[in-house]
Amino acid sequence: MDKKVIFDFIQEQKTAFIASIDEQGFPVMRAMLAPRKIDGNFIYFSTNTSSKKVKQYLENEKACVYFYKRGRFKYQGVSITGIMQVCTDQQTKDMIWRFGDTIFYKKGVTDPDYCVLKFECKKAEYYCDLKIEQIEF
Repeated sequence: MDKKVIFDFIQEQKTAFIASIDEQGFPVMRAMLAPRKIDGNFIYFSTNTSSKKVKQYLENEKACVYFYKRGRFKYQGVSITGIMQVCTDQQTKDMIWRFGDTIFYKKGVTDPDYCVLKFECKKAEYYCDLKIEQIEF
């Protein structure tokens, strides 16, 4: 198992689950739309600057991202731990902006409530067919 296989698997999924750490030190898991971009060891998501998760990542950058695929006879999942950076710079926002995002961000790509979560993968556990494989990035 290598990171290319992991990233290929991720790109097939429609939903991501991301975890942050709340003010009391507990993990908080949320469903997100699929990543906008994967580049090297970085996975990019779009979100609202005003969201609670952004505040949590600004206070504690440790994060976990999880993807899974449930088939009729086979279950695959990958849990990736790493660092989540909140990006509000225009260059990063422009990079992952998509036509139709104005549904969520009324002021367009410059909307102050639009930001990018840039997740740096550190290590992963891939699960399939009752086996777990560890991957270092």
